[in-house]
Amino acid sequence: MRSPVTGIVALLAALLVVIVGYMSLFTVQQTEQTIVLQFGKPVDVVTDPGLHFKAPWNSVINIDKRILDLENPSQEVIAADQKRLVVDAFARYRIKDALRFYQSVGSIQAANLQLTSLLNAALRRVLGEVNFITVVRDEREKLMGRIRDQLDREAGGYGIEVVDVRIRRADLPEQNSQAVYDRMKSERQREAAEFRAQGGQKAQEIRSKADRDVTVIIAEANSQAEQTRGVGDAERNRLFAEAYGKDADFFAFYRSMTAYESGLKPNDTRFLLRPDSDFFRYFGNPSGKTATETPAKP
Repeated sequence: MRSPVTGIVALLAALLVVIVGYMSLFTVQQTEQTIVLQFGKPVDVVTDPGLHFKAPWNSVINIDKRILDLENPSQEVIAADQKRLVVDAFARYRIKDALRFYQSVGSIQAANLQLTSLLNAALRRVLGEVNFITVVRDEREKLMGRIRDQLDREAGGYGIEVVDVRIRRADLPEQNSQAVYDRMKSERQREAAEFRAQGGQKAQEIRSKADRDVTVIIAEANSQAEQTRGVGDAERNRLFAEAYGKDADFFAFYRSMTAYESGLKPNDTRFLLRPDSDFFRYFGNPSGKTATETPAKP
């Protein structure tokens, strides 16, 4: 028969086994990596998620292995052209060497302080080598890459890998913005005036050339028309002379008809001529002969 003392000892032994077993187990989440400490000294780093064992007297520290954000307060940076810029930037990093991270900075809060100082220094170095326009317009992406590389090299000593650095805003201080805006506005207005003047000069040149071409074309057309008209007149005179040579009476009749057509206009014709004048020779007699020339009827 078991005594009560034996039962109590067995119960205490079982309880001790449970406590020791509980103290020997620890879990690692998928988003964490764990450092095992023995009397405050790191003895192991566990990165695989799951249930793990350790000595009961050892302790563990969990360190986040996800990508972390570092917000940097806005600060003024002097560019190479001595313009002051208000730069708002942030960085993203992760802890790639948990043991070095623990031994160098110890916590994420301390790491953020160190990274903030390093990020500010990198911003001043890189942005201080270029002018204002390069920062805000021309090579912003390239500059962010240079800042990230510098920060990554310096943060590597803390077991940290810098994934990305972004400049959220890079503006002039408020007191300088209006002056810069006014200067840029004046420059654009001057450029617009120059373009308008050049356009007006070009338009005048085109217009003058068009007028000159029109004058030349009209002169050439008139010259060609005069030549054609001269040829036509010569041909007409030749035909008249030929007709006169063949039939002088028909030629005289034709010339009289032409004179009637040209001289007798409706409602605007006045003549003071003798009825027996040569102009009306065909009015009284279609043959055009006068009474003295008309042979007497037998």
